[in-house]
Amino acid sequence: MDIFLQQIINGLVQGSIYALVALGYTMVYGIMGLINFAHGEVVMIGTLVTISVVGLLVKLGVPLALAGVAGLLAAVAVCMALGWSLERIAYRPLRNAPRLTPLITAIGMSIILQNLAMMIWGRNYLTFPKLLPQVDFEFAGANFTAVQVIIVLVSALTMGGLLLLVYRTKLGMAMRATSQNLQVASLMGVNINRVIAAAFVIGSALGALAGVMVGTYYEIAHYQMGFMLGLKAFTAAVLGGIGNLAGAMLGGILLGLIEALGAGYIGDLTGGFLGSHYQDIFAFVVLIVVLMFKPSGLFGEKTGDRA
Repeated sequence: MDIFLQQIINGLVQGSIYALVALGYTMVYGIMGLINFAHGEVVMIGTLVTISVVGLLVKLGVPLALAGVAGLLAAVAVCMALGWSLERIAYRPLRNAPRLTPLITAIGMSIILQNLAMMIWGRNYLTFPKLLPQVDFEFAGANFTAVQVIIVLVSALTMGGLLLLVYRTKLGMAMRATSQNLQVASLMGVNINRVIAAAFVIGSALGALAGVMVGTYYEIAHYQMGFMLGLKAFTAAVLGGIGNLAGAMLGGILLGLIEALGAGYIGDLTGGFLGSHYQDIFAFVVLIVVLMFKPSGLFGEKTGDRA
């Protein structure tokens, strides 16, 4: 029972991060029908920017807490600018191209961003600064930290704020109209270029926040860290129904729980043949099963090609 509860806690924390990253995928796909495979690299850059800014400010004598806030703000600003640039330079010219073209472009941008990060920050793993004090809690035999609690709470609040933005603001109304039909929304006076750019910018800001959470949780970062995280977040988006915000949130939480429980019990289930380090296979098993039996996801709707 202790192991089960411990894995549930770990799964909720990991799932909260997946959900936050999956929202970036689902916002762009919901409006453009584009899978932005470079989104994982945006998350990675947010983490690395935070490390650089915090390290520089601490050397200058700035208190760690203030340096951490400045690092987070810098990461959000850089990632928002990066998201806007990706949309403006890489994707907007291909808006009317065949669907395969922007997909290949997204993969290409992912590789480019990885290599740029490697040239700037190097190949080695970097230590993420310890921004929060180590505070441990115990509940029913399971242990968790203040960092884990903050990650879950911040993710929940961020997701709630995004839902309010999408369903209670003019920008959100414009996003929903654009997702229904680009041409009709444009004829009704919606500036679709601005709306699509806003989706990229907001999704990238969420990615920066997720990157800081990943760094705070694991305390390391690497120029390739966004690749696997991006694939898992994409799997979470597909599981919940890509294009559906609530589905992305639920898909992220479910995937985190599946991975954590799988890692906790895979050794017993396979007689020790597979260990907890095989937990990554669960994300892709889930992806295969969803694509086979419910391609639209838990909350997705079957739709034809976009107009």
